[in-house]
Amino acid sequence: MVDALDFRVKLNPEKFFILAGPCAIEGEEMAFRIAEELVEITDRLGISLIFKGSYRKANRSRLDSFTGIGDEKALKILAKIGREFSIPTVTDIHESNEASMAAEYVDVLQIPAFLCRQTNLLVAAAKTGKAVNIKKGQFLSAESMKFAVNKVIESGNNQVGLTDRGTQFGYQDLVVDMRAIPTMKSFGVPVIMDITHSLQQPNQSSGVTGGKPELISTIARSAMAAGADGFFLETHYKPSEAKSDGANMLALNQVESLLKSLVAIKSALMPFS
Repeated sequence: MVDALDFRVKLNPEKFFILAGPCAIEGEEMAFRIAEELVEITDRLGISLIFKGSYRKANRSRLDSFTGIGDEKALKILAKIGREFSIPTVTDIHESNEASMAAEYVDVLQIPAFLCRQTNLLVAAAKTGKAVNIKKGQFLSAESMKFAVNKVIESGNNQVGLTDRGTQFGYQDLVVDMRAIPTMKSFGVPVIMDITHSLQQPNQSSGVTGGKPELISTIARSAMAAGADGFFLETHYKPSEAKSDGANMLALNQVESLLKSLVAIKSALMPFS
């Protein structure tokens, strides 16, 4: 694992970073296959990678949905990826008693959007000393996220970042308001754009979330132009076979092309930054 990871270290005005990986850890072979490809791509492009994988999916619509392969088993896979590739790792936590457990295996604790107002969860994550990535609730304004940031900082941890993933629009859609990026950057923390979950179509009648992955590049490029410091994305070599959130994933074979376009946009913006 990477010691004392601080999101601020990654704030290089000439570069951006990514949190990327599968939605859920489905097994060691699949996780390592995705991690190896992402490491190779980001090394070529000079992009910092934080490998992402949920050890458990606790917010599924249906009881029969895939939730994980077992907490300890999945967390050990994340820890092994971190060691073998010398990269930081991130996973979601859902209850305050999970914070210390997950912190033993990963470098960044992520607070899911639906839980970003849960004080006990934020404080527990902060007190582990790990970096904390808070996803903006779909039901909250960008301005209100300063209070979530303050909960972490006032608990003694200034290693905090914010991730936008869109705002609820009607019952089954999300919209991304690019004004949220400069608003949340004004809090003095790095701002990350989730370019896959922001294209979800939740609350489908089937109980399985839909998505619009064909618009991933549109959201990503717009967010880069708006000043995003990093990007969160879920990817799989066969999204149609992913056990969770496949409908809005970026196919693994499309990741490098997208990142190259973001590098080009970042470079073009440099004279104006």
